[in-house]
Amino acid sequence: MVETDTREIALHVVVVGCGRVGSEIAVTLEAQGHSVSIIDKRKDAFRRLSSNFTGDRIVGFGFDRDTLIEAGITDAGALASVTSGDNSNIMSARVARETFGVPQVVARIYDPRRAAIYERLGIPTVATVSWTTEQVVRRLIPTTLPTDWTDASGGVHLVERTLPGHWAGRRLSGIDESGRFQLSAITRLGTAQVARNDLVGQSGDILHLVVAADALDELEKRLATTTDH
Repeated sequence: MVETDTREIALHVVVVGCGRVGSEIAVTLEAQGHSVSIIDKRKDAFRRLSSNFTGDRIVGFGFDRDTLIEAGITDAGALASVTSGDNSNIMSARVARETFGVPQVVARIYDPRRAAIYERLGIPTVATVSWTTEQVVRRLIPTTLPTDWTDASGGVHLVERTLPGHWAGRRLSGIDESGRFQLSAITRLGTAQVARNDLVGQSGDILHLVVAADALDELEKRLATTTDH
């Protein structure tokens, strides 16, 4: 079972697409204390939202600048585009990232062959076949501390983190300087590989690390630093 630390920084999040996945993401994020605006081209799509959802409902297209501005994109810390169209999703994500400078974006894709193209543009993707609300939230909210697996004694966790931009071009072996966490594998352009000592980080890398239970905060600080040792 995935555990989530409650010490999150509240963000404004824009969700594009109010289907089953979009509505679940919106409700989940609001329940975690984030403000949420959700966009859909059809007004009746908002019926999927729970009755206690208080976020803004915006009718329009997620790649339209005016629609995004109405949804509060200028104050947003994250955007998830989860419509039924790959092209629409990547357009929305690119406008959010390139025009408005939203730091955390993720796009849903149906054609996994496009994943490498999108991730080279700096747009993390999640394929429909492996899509879960939990995966999207962990891409959007980097300050959450999700744990994928914990040993029976509670002493060791397996966690997943998105590589911060300032680590791109640096040896990933430098992350493990204390011996209290270890990079075991990375996912790059949709393909997982075992970590090597000479591996250099690239934008969009997903890190898979084994971490001592009391070193989660230490790991977050290490990933946040730009200091080489």
